[in-house]
Amino acid sequence: MPKLKTHKGIAKRVRITGSGKVKFTKRGRRHRNSHMSGDTIRGLNRPNVLSRTAARMLEKKLHIRVKGKED
Repeated sequence: MPKLKTHKGIAKRVRITGSGKVKFTKRGRRHRNSHMSGDTIRGLNRPNVLSRTAARMLEKKLHIRVKGKED
């Protein structure tokens, strides 16, 4: 059976923490931000943690075990 390949597009967009959670950056931060309030832009600064359901779907693409955000 051949080796399983990692989905490189997803691998570039997420980071796996030491505890196995998945961190990612929110979209909409690159350009055309002049109409946004300062609160909105600062809110986009913070990294997010992926939910449990999305983390399970991500396991199939990355071929590793990950945890989701604990509620």
